[in-house]
Amino acid sequence: MLITGAARRLGAAMVKFFHQQGYSIILHYRNSKAQAEALAAELNAKRSDSVKLIRADFAKDINYETWLSDAIGDWGRLDVLINNASGFYPSKLGAIAAENCYDLFASNAQAPLLLSQAALPYLNKSNGSVVNIIDIHGIKPLKDYIAYSMAKASLHMLTLALARECAPTVRVNGVAPGSILWPEDSNELSTQQQTKLLSKIPLARQGKVEEIITTVNYLISAEYVTGEIIAVDGGRLLG
Repeated sequence: MLITGAARRLGAAMVKFFHQQGYSIILHYRNSKAQAEALAAELNAKRSDSVKLIRADFAKDINYETWLSDAIGDWGRLDVLINNASGFYPSKLGAIAAENCYDLFASNAQAPLLLSQAALPYLNKSNGSVVNIIDIHGIKPLKDYIAYSMAKASLHMLTLALARECAPTVRVNGVAPGSILWPEDSNELSTQQQTKLLSKIPLARQGKVEEIITTVNYLISAEYVTGEIIAVDGGRLLG
């Protein structure tokens, strides 16, 4: 299993869960080297040579076939690709630079396409699957995050297109989380903003990482499901 953006937050939680389920993991990261190495060491101590690390910046490192082949190495197979890596920051209308678009589309749309393409020969052999972590804002735009919302909308369409292209041997599905973990750094929300956001969710609470992982796990195991995108958002898309 290859999980991108897997050193922290949701990605790291998926690594731990699927490792416990018996998968060997290729853990991709970009900047979070210390966290990635610590997580790999922890899990390799439990099961030797069960986690490999691969560093790539999807805006620059575009030779997917080469680094994927190197990462798989003597394992010789790949059963699941989870496209989780995601750039996320605001792009307010009137101050959007081309560089913002290139960067956000690189991680959220271009990489999932080209990485899925590179992984397809392996996934065909294993009758594997792809799960894309999208966002409800690929369906309903987030104010002041135009480029990000566009990139996630592209990933939404990519999921549908790949499902058609890769059938019948490889299934492709997506999960569109709502509010699961509060944003960090420049995206951080005030207590007031958090309260306002929660008031818009019919189930009246923030989601849990475990609820995303449960849905991803279902899509991996659901052998007659492809081209589906499941919103895990507490009903927020209802408006």
